[in-house]
Amino acid sequence: MKLLDIVGGKLNAAEWESKGYELPKFDITAVRRKTHDAPTWVHFGGGNIFRAFPAAILNDALNTGKYDRGVIVAETFDYEVIDKAYAPYDNLSLLVSLQSTGTVEKKVIASVTEALKADFQFPDWQRLQEIFRNPSLQMISFTITEKGYTYNDADLARGLKPVLAMGKVCALLLERFNAGKLPLTVQSMDNCSHNGDKVKAGVMAYAERWVADKLVPAEFLAYLKDETKVTFPWSMIDKITPRPHEKVKELLAKDGFEDNDYIETEKHTFTAPFVNSEEVQYLVIEDNYTNGRPPLDLGGALYTTRETVDKVETMKVTTCLNPLHTAMAIYGCMLGYTLISAEMADEDIRPFIQKMGYMEAMPVVVDPGILNPYEFIGAVIKRRLPNPFMPDAPQRIACDTSQKIPIRFGETIKKYIARGLDMDNLVLIPLALAGWARYLKGIKDDGTPFDPSPDPLLAEMQAIVAPLEVGKADQDYSCLKKLYSRKDIFAVDLYEAGLGERIEGMVKELYAGPGAVRKTLHKYVQAR
Repeated sequence: MKLLDIVGGKLNAAEWESKGYELPKFDITAVRRKTHDAPTWVHFGGGNIFRAFPAAILNDALNTGKYDRGVIVAETFDYEVIDKAYAPYDNLSLLVSLQSTGTVEKKVIASVTEALKADFQFPDWQRLQEIFRNPSLQMISFTITEKGYTYNDADLARGLKPVLAMGKVCALLLERFNAGKLPLTVQSMDNCSHNGDKVKAGVMAYAERWVADKLVPAEFLAYLKDETKVTFPWSMIDKITPRPHEKVKELLAKDGFEDNDYIETEKHTFTAPFVNSEEVQYLVIEDNYTNGRPPLDLGGALYTTRETVDKVETMKVTTCLNPLHTAMAIYGCMLGYTLISAEMADEDIRPFIQKMGYMEAMPVVVDPGILNPYEFIGAVIKRRLPNPFMPDAPQRIACDTSQKIPIRFGETIKKYIARGLDMDNLVLIPLALAGWARYLKGIKDDGTPFDPSPDPLLAEMQAIVAPLEVGKADQDYSCLKKLYSRKDIFAVDLYEAGLGERIEGMVKELYAGPGAVRKTLHKYVQAR
């Protein structure tokens, strides 16, 4: 069983389906032909999240028979992905959805019709220029990570042949401008706040520089700013797509599926002909398009207003997922866990995050209307975090904690203050923040050392708690004032908020000695 059998005339559909593989229900050749002649969607970033989510929901839309155009993928960074993960398999891939029940869904994804290298040095660039001049093009989108939206003076100075992604996109938008100021929507699908603004800032930086250097007419900048022509909507995306997993490879091999080799590029992109991912997914998109759009709602995407996208993101980041993740990461590292799924079987950690979410954060959440906060957090606790197929680690989630705390916890505290709510209701959120002061020591609850995860402020924060010793009685905890009064880290001065002394008391308990982390966690979770 090979992916190339599906388009190579050797397909034994009965064999595939008997082993639980869902095959495309649409005419792949016809979709490829129509997309080539009248493309509607180009996606920048050919990584695992794209194949597991945007490409997959388009595949579902095509399976309904109500749509007939695929997506053209353009890679701006790691061109080996095209050579090794797309070209050898005729742009087909296998999506393996790992259910929390232990079952597996396997679906062949055939919605990608072309895979191009988005760089001036390759012949593919001429094809991209041709696509951008086509009036049929409706949307370009991105999963290139937040780092992909950066730009610098050196690249801005390269003129019309930049190296970075946003410069290349701007050059292609120039093609569309020159073709008659054709309309287009520029849609980020990256997991970062107000993502459309990040794309817009990057594109505008190049356009403004080119206008200033008289490389392009001022009308080009006016075209990009005209929201009847070009828009940069926001979106919220949520789906865990880890690296290809050994268990999945073994499972597929037992089926007789042969395209299960790992691929690691020179730039250390990890991929494979298959993609493994969790079952739960959300894609909420601001419905602000100038030239129509692919009907991704047929595959489960939710179209709504910018205000609602913002509410959904806030709900996720400050209440229903991200703060729970960080709390688990802090205590999981100290208690010796290496898997988030294993933590969910812990008799203290599971109720810790459950009560934190439902009892402390939920009272200030704004219901976005389009997704129910209680159902969202229920899926997180019951299906997503316990999923044994998701090899996610607390050590990964603990990275950059200092940068995450202001949003994940500080915003909830600020809302309590703004609404005049009783601060005594906050017990487990303070416990999470207290745990961080103990985590920074790099000593597990059993007394053995561990390496705290990378964080730009790690050394500075460790210096603050350096006077404290685990297991030392009657020590001076006044250094904590320097930590918990930091508005840049907690979004508020926790002493002014009425929580500083409470957190200090928890820190003292956590530092009492071996076993104190477990004892303190159990005490406050049970009391709550």
